[in-house]
Amino acid sequence: MKNPEHSLTAEQIAALHDGLVIPAHPLALDENRKLDERHQRALTRYYIDSGAGGIAVGVHSTQFEIRDPGVDLFEPVLRMAAEEVQRAQLQRPFILVAGICGPTAQALREVETARKLGYDAGLLSMGGLADWSEEELLQRTREVAQRIPVIGFYLQPSVGGRMFSFDFWREFAEIPNVVAIKMAPFNRYQTLDVARAVCYCSRRDEIALYTGNDDNIIIDLLTTYRFRVDGELVEKKVVGGLLGHWAVWTRKAVELLEEIKQVRGGAGTISEEWLRRNVEVTDTNAAFFDPAHQFAGCIPGIHEVLRRQGLMRGIWCLNPEETLSPGQAEEIDRIYRDYPHLNDDDFVRGQLNKWLVTKPNHA
Repeated sequence: MKNPEHSLTAEQIAALHDGLVIPAHPLALDENRKLDERHQRALTRYYIDSGAGGIAVGVHSTQFEIRDPGVDLFEPVLRMAAEEVQRAQLQRPFILVAGICGPTAQALREVETARKLGYDAGLLSMGGLADWSEEELLQRTREVAQRIPVIGFYLQPSVGGRMFSFDFWREFAEIPNVVAIKMAPFNRYQTLDVARAVCYCSRRDEIALYTGNDDNIIIDLLTTYRFRVDGELVEKKVVGGLLGHWAVWTRKAVELLEEIKQVRGGAGTISEEWLRRNVEVTDTNAAFFDPAHQFAGCIPGIHEVLRRQGLMRGIWCLNPEETLSPGQAEEIDRIYRDYPHLNDDDFVRGQLNKWLVTKPNHA
């Protein structure tokens, strides 16, 4: 394989391996289900000012329907996010991640759009390709990775993903310009497969492990995987998260990850308090992501929290059938009541008017 056309900078690579909060960016719509540019840009500003180390745009939380003919929002939402990051003139490393979907030809078109807009990496979805063999998916990955750094994505089967073998992930990790893997199977066995596969591959030190397991975020971030490979002990940590869950209460997520980094860097044992905090975050995620109804309300649940904070005007989705499930709003009420220390409402309240200011040349 020839040298990739586009790579991360040394500073971005160091930050990626140190661990970043990367929210999965939602889509702000108005009551007519048209793009609400003012709130779309406000969301990006919120993530930047919260201290996130990147954003993922055009992913599941942004709604896959943005690619549909007649909707055609893939390029506009990626462009707006990129413009806001550029406008912020950040002095810290920041990684713009574009969701990349579809068969190879579509995926490569999306890569070209992302690169044109200044995106740094692609989160490569394997959804919708259930009839493809593992080798066909690996070849697709090689072609995408030739053009942009790739973050792999193990998605849970219950929302459109599929199971992959250990050998698949080992071969996946060997592909040059694969820089990270988001593990989101919501399954300990499958998460273990990815971690072990990376430890067994020759590029293990070039790949960062990120959690997408919204049901186990804190435990993932506190876990060191250790395997004996050819007689040598090899370790990998889950260093950060690329999460729909972190699209809300993002300031607190940034504080949480920094606290976990301090714990990971210290000697001694992890206190039992972290197990309790993991339960709190998982309980919170259950209200947002709606596993009680097979995740039917996961996107509207995120929208509802952002609506309550003023970062979105409503919970509208491109698909009119996507809305809160019965009892989900009450569950979010409960989470606010039971875990008030987890929300960042005060932070948002103090900055919201600034984020909602319309910049010149943007209606």
